[in-house]
Amino acid sequence: MTETTAIVLDGPRELGLAHVTLADPGDGDAVVEIRASGISSGTEKLFWDGRMPSFPGMGYPLVPGYESLGEVVEARPGSGVSVGDTVFVPGADCFGEVRGLFGGAAKRIVTPGTRLTKVDAGLGETGALLALAATARHALAGPRAELPDLIVGHGTLGRLLARLTVAAGGMPRVWEIDPRRQGGARGYEVVAPEADPRRDYATIVDASGRAELVPDLIGRIARGGEVVLAGFYDQPIGFAFPPAFLKEARLRVAAEWTLEDMAATRAMVEAGTLSLEGLVTHRRPAADAPDAYRTAFEDAACLKLILDWKDVA
Repeated sequence: MTETTAIVLDGPRELGLAHVTLADPGDGDAVVEIRASGISSGTEKLFWDGRMPSFPGMGYPLVPGYESLGEVVEARPGSGVSVGDTVFVPGADCFGEVRGLFGGAAKRIVTPGTRLTKVDAGLGETGALLALAATARHALAGPRAELPDLIVGHGTLGRLLARLTVAAGGMPRVWEIDPRRQGGARGYEVVAPEADPRRDYATIVDASGRAELVPDLIGRIARGGEVVLAGFYDQPIGFAFPPAFLKEARLRVAAEWTLEDMAATRAMVEAGTLSLEGLVTHRRPAADAPDAYRTAFEDAACLKLILDWKDVA
C-alpha cells in the first residue's frame, strides 16, 4: 500500500502534515508529483475556520487544495498525458478514508488524466493560479453577460477579473476598502467605496464574498443592471425588495469554472494577453503549512500564498 504526505485538516483550525494512503492508479489515471500548491483565501478559509455551509462531500478529515502544479511521474493507458508533462491539478480524491476535498495539497496525487491540464513548464509557480483565472473568466462569460464596469474587491480574484476585463476592451473601476490592497492596478482604477458617488453601473461583479454588501450593490446599478456574485458566501443573501423592484435588478451567481474556461484562460496566459505576474506575494515550504495557512487567511497583505513541496518526503 503506497503512502504520501499531505496537508490534512482534521477539524476547524486543526491542520498539519500527515501520511495518508494513496490509491493505486488504474487505466486512465496519472500519478502527479506536486511542485507547488496555492491556498484559497475563499472556500478553503471557510473549511479552515468551520464556517463552510453544507456542501457535497464535506466532512473532516480532509485534504484541501485545488490550485496545484506538478509533473506527471506515471501515466496509465488512456490518461492522455505523458511522463514528464507539467500539469495543472484541480484537486484529487485518492486518499482512502481521508476526504479529497479538494485534495491537491499533497506530495503525490492520483487522478484521472482527463482532470489535468497540460501547461507550459515556464509558467513556474504561477501555473497554480490557473483555476482562479478560469473562475474569473467564468464569472465574465456567463449567460447574457456583459463586461463589468465595477468590480468589488482587489484581492487575487478581483485583480484577475479586472485584468480579463481590460484584455477584453473594458475599463472597470474596482472597489477596495483596505489601503494595503489598493495598489497594483494595471489599466484600471481602484477606489474606496465611500469615494465613489456613482449609482448607474450596468454590471457589478462582486469578488468580496461579503453577503451584507448586496443591498448596497443593488442600489448602485442602473435600471435593469446586473449584480454578479463571484465569491463564495457563508451567510444568507438578502435585500429589501423595493429598491430591487425600482431598479428591475438582475442577480446572477457565478459557479465554478468549466473546461472551456480553463482552456480559454490558459491560451490567454500562454499568448501573453493575460498576466499572472504580481499575484503571488508569499511563498512557504509545505512543511510550514500550519503557519502558512494562518498567513494566507489573516494577513491582508497576502494576495496568494504558494506552498513549495520540493523538500517534503
